[in-house]
Amino acid sequence: MSAQLQPGIVVVFYRPDDGCIERANRLVDFGQCVVVDNTEGVCTAEELGLKPKIAYIANGANLGIATALNQGVEHVRRAGCWSVLLFDQDSDPSAHLLRELPAVLLRELEAGHRVALIGPAYEDVRLGGIAPFVRFGFPALKRVAAEGKNLIDVDFLITSGSCVNLDAWSAIGPMDDSLFIDFVDLEWCIRARAAGYRVAGAPWLRLAHELGGEPVHILGRSYPSHSPMRHYYMFRNAVELMKRRYVPWKWKANELLKLPFRLAIYGIWLKPRRSHLRMAFLGLWHGLRGRSGPLYSAR
Repeated sequence: MSAQLQPGIVVVFYRPDDGCIERANRLVDFGQCVVVDNTEGVCTAEELGLKPKIAYIANGANLGIATALNQGVEHVRRAGCWSVLLFDQDSDPSAHLLRELPAVLLRELEAGHRVALIGPAYEDVRLGGIAPFVRFGFPALKRVAAEGKNLIDVDFLITSGSCVNLDAWSAIGPMDDSLFIDFVDLEWCIRARAAGYRVAGAPWLRLAHELGGEPVHILGRSYPSHSPMRHYYMFRNAVELMKRRYVPWKWKANELLKLPFRLAIYGIWLKPRRSHLRMAFLGLWHGLRGRSGPLYSAR
């Protein structure tokens, strides 16, 4: 495969363990691979045990998922790649997925379709198996079963496992650094669709992916849990996106309905309860005030 037709692969690290290094090393045979490391402190690729073919960007601080993805995408764009696969450090894509996603995207583009990105169905056994694809709706999101052999138009996909058309990336713009983490992927997908691009799920492809920490089980349902700090960004960025005109009203209305329920879940079932609630309310306050970026200085 020529460099021009070779996909790029971006993996974002944050305090990676040996398993993260091993998974990243397996990606070098499938495209131009770059690892962007948001771990505090400076390290080298050799010290981590990354293969020489992997380009390594050490930020020395947690600059956020949006900034790290932007750095990685810019690197593979300069290398001449036409598309890029994005992964979290915990994602473990199969060889079939790594080959098929770019192939599906290329077929769509050659057919003249305006596609921004394509992603697989996500499987988290802790949360009940294969997650449905999502479209915005009110008073509830519309969930579409990940079934069939045709692409499913959706309103957003999570970052990990997405295969992005880099021509579309140039037209849409990079991820929003001000969000730092949480809703970064959703905001980019909204901009992509507003610009007339498709966001599509490939239901026949699967990626094992764990959403959040250990799930919380409430009244027979399982919900992903997060740290108090993550809840800060979730609530802050939800409020921030509600204030933006280009964000669909159906998503805003759903988030408004969910906010009190999320506060109840975090305040009753997650420990330490006070920390979760304090950070959630701080996020709400900062969202109303328009604060952006990291809560604390990265350096």
